[in-house]
Amino acid sequence: MKKILLVFLSIIMCLALFSCGGGNVDFKDAESFESALNAGEDLTGKTVTFTVKEIVPDSAFGYNLHAGETLNFCSSKNPNVEVGDTVTAKVKSVSYVFMHYVIYYTIV
Repeated sequence: MKKILLVFLSIIMCLALFSCGGGNVDFKDAESFESALNAGEDLTGKTVTFTVKEIVPDSAFGYNLHAGETLNFCSSKNPNVEVGDTVTAKVKSVSYVFMHYVIYYTIV
């Protein structure tokens, strides 16, 4: 009986821990993130989930993941993702260059 109770409590604790991480995304898609950028919001430190539309490994800004026409998630290292993958990233900085957003990030 004690073993069953221990297993049950362990499962409940695991579920509670895993459920806490899901609500930390500030923007659940690239469109809402881009809208906030267009509105002039400072999104440094915010998290965004986006789908990789195209990968440019040798762009002028580094390893570039396109998430739309104007969203370029850039990194100095290969993030080991594929086109079509969904990525959740924390924004380090954003700049606007040649009518495109250049976003440096860390994957979370």
